[in-house]
Amino acid sequence: MQTTEDALRRAWHTIAAGSDLLDDVMFPPVRTSRDQHRHGAVDTSGLFLVLDEDGTVRGYRDTHREVFATQDHDQVLYFVAEQAVHDLTEHIVTHSPGRGPAVNLVSGQAELLDRINPVWGSRFRDGGMSDVADMDRTQTTRPCGRDPLERFAWIVRGWRDQDPCTTLAFFRGEGVSAERIALLHGADPEQVTAGTRLLDLRDGDDPRLEGWETDWQTFYFGEAGGWAFLMYHETPPGIRADSSALARLGVTETVRLTATSAKAIYTFDYVRDGRRIDDDWGMLELIRYKRGRAPYYRGGQLDFLNRAVRHAELDHPELFHDFELYFHALEISLGLQLPQRDIREGTVRAARWARGDSDRG
Repeated sequence: MQTTEDALRRAWHTIAAGSDLLDDVMFPPVRTSRDQHRHGAVDTSGLFLVLDEDGTVRGYRDTHREVFATQDHDQVLYFVAEQAVHDLTEHIVTHSPGRGPAVNLVSGQAELLDRINPVWGSRFRDGGMSDVADMDRTQTTRPCGRDPLERFAWIVRGWRDQDPCTTLAFFRGEGVSAERIALLHGADPEQVTAGTRLLDLRDGDDPRLEGWETDWQTFYFGEAGGWAFLMYHETPPGIRADSSALARLGVTETVRLTATSAKAIYTFDYVRDGRRIDDDWGMLELIRYKRGRAPYYRGGQLDFLNRAVRHAELDHPELFHDFELYFHALEISLGLQLPQRDIREGTVRAARWARGDSDRG
């Protein structure tokens, strides 16, 4: 049966009538286009729906970003309930901390959805588009059982302030070499060949230079978790490590995280087999991630990260910073790691820019 607005409203009325949690929750506005909603008199800050002629329902949280599309009645109703429960839980946690039916924002949402429909509670805990019973069983829902800051998220607090580097770049593929990637980005070949460490560079720093000058001319690089990593502030002028050059080195996946703390811009960029994975959202800003909400398009290319974020939220409610949860999700989904001890003690491999490229006069 083709989806209609009337059918959706009647189904929602039935669900709301059977749950005290949804007594006062209105079904969101339904439009025939984004523009119709944008120019209407209704508040555009919450969830609204666009119904296509073929019965596809598209969900938007604002007038610019589509967050799901489905022809399944149950999925539409679930997303409406998820929004309503998020708003309710956020209100409870904010105004009655530690009391009432929702002590923790994320686990509270799961518990309230359980009360409406246990299947919806399970779907929320998974963080993906489908019910847990329909998922690929290789997706684990077990707690990670380790310190969430140990392998990757430890770097978050410094990185947000561009310390020790602005860019964290990761490269994966068969036979990928961190040394060759560092050279491609402009590292001094003599220092790469010599196995120079960060400590060695610091011992030889020119005392006439400010610390920030030497830091901005320094690469860190190495391998961890099956990825080659490169950490830097910016590459030398004229150096371009494009996708074709990386492919010649065997790279099939790249992840790049960049921080511009003065502008509060923090970005995530994931490329696989030469194609950016972003569901056509464009630049993915970490600042958009809000605890208890799936950060990316539901059922899309990054749904694996929606799931990983939800598992991180439920496993580690003690983490105060949202970026720590997000980085832990990158660790459990993509395996990203950085050697904390080597970086902090200065034994990580490092190099300056090649002479001629890095001189700025």
